[in-house]
Amino acid sequence: MKECNEMSPESLVVHAGVEKNEHLAVVPPIYQTSTFSFDSAEHGASLFAGEDKGFIYSRMGNPTVRGLEKCVAALEGGYDGLACGSGMAAIHTALSVLLKAGDHLVCSDAVYGPTCTLVETILSRFGIEYTMVDTSNTTAIEEAMRPNTKAVYIETPGNPTLVICDLKTVCRLAHDRGAQVIVDNTFMTPVLQQPFRWGVDVIVHSLTKFLNGHADVVGGMIVVKKEEQYPAFRKTLNQLGGVLPPFESFLVHRGIKTLALRMQRHCESAQKVAEFLEKHSAVEWVRYPGLKSHPQYEIAGRQMTGPGGMISFGLRGGLDAGRKMMNSVELCCLAVSLGGVETLIQHPPSMTHATMGAEARQRANITDGLVRLSVGIENVRDVIADLDQAMSH
Repeated sequence: MKECNEMSPESLVVHAGVEKNEHLAVVPPIYQTSTFSFDSAEHGASLFAGEDKGFIYSRMGNPTVRGLEKCVAALEGGYDGLACGSGMAAIHTALSVLLKAGDHLVCSDAVYGPTCTLVETILSRFGIEYTMVDTSNTTAIEEAMRPNTKAVYIETPGNPTLVICDLKTVCRLAHDRGAQVIVDNTFMTPVLQQPFRWGVDVIVHSLTKFLNGHADVVGGMIVVKKEEQYPAFRKTLNQLGGVLPPFESFLVHRGIKTLALRMQRHCESAQKVAEFLEKHSAVEWVRYPGLKSHPQYEIAGRQMTGPGGMISFGLRGGLDAGRKMMNSVELCCLAVSLGGVETLIQHPPSMTHATMGAEARQRANITDGLVRLSVGIENVRDVIADLDQAMSH
């Protein structure tokens, strides 16, 4: 079999992280165990000392989990991965490794709501300073940098406004000032965007979303670019304890096998939905990387191989129009989260981003009429018909 670095993404999603096992099972087995026995006292001591390779305790490592970690790392072109109990566990762990009291963080203002809350209300209690900026504006990033800036945290496309950052330029700005760059690649997945190619240092994912793809697992992933980064991340995750269990790892690894196919369908359908929305009289604006009207359309074309399955759009009529539409959809599922086989719709100002507060939402251009749509793999005509009737009530 080819080495992972020689395979295309369509082959990697099927084969990465799958190794020969004792019984030559095609599907990696689930090691549903909390602990592992030792051959002898000497063997146990050598494992704890790091002299021998093996498994000790599932919080510290598990064969099923390791398969998933290696799979996502291979897809991203990184050194190794660390599976976490949720996307927020991944983000918290990554920031805990890179930042300490007195350090400064530059963060996208358009991010997942709980990420904003983590930075503003929890990390700040431990003496970590922060500045929230529009990271699609490289001048704003440059002006936000301080002598004690140690990390730049980016979502691209941003949640829920779908603003896009020029990763190559941001990495150059950060590295020139001694800061590392973390990118949340959840919206794109490594099938559509590989941030390491543009200089990024650390990638995080919510496995809950497109990578798993079936709305039945909560999980997260950290991928590090270089070998020398890995020990600090592994030690921190082991001590914080936010690890992913074996069964959930098995489900995500299984879901990834159809990732390339699913992303192709998500992109094709979302493009058609976005074009429909752009012409609809009830819609004031649409943000989708596949539309030429997107402010960063050219950047998207350079660093992404597809526009993805996420759309944000603004309804005429603001908050009331958003609520009315949410209560009128039939095929589209009114639910938070994203990236599943089913089309999900939600109203960020009153749901996922409500905890940010009105001022922070205004700063991030999360308007009252904003709707976030995760286009699934249903027949796109049915999705469009449902959206049309929901906006006609």
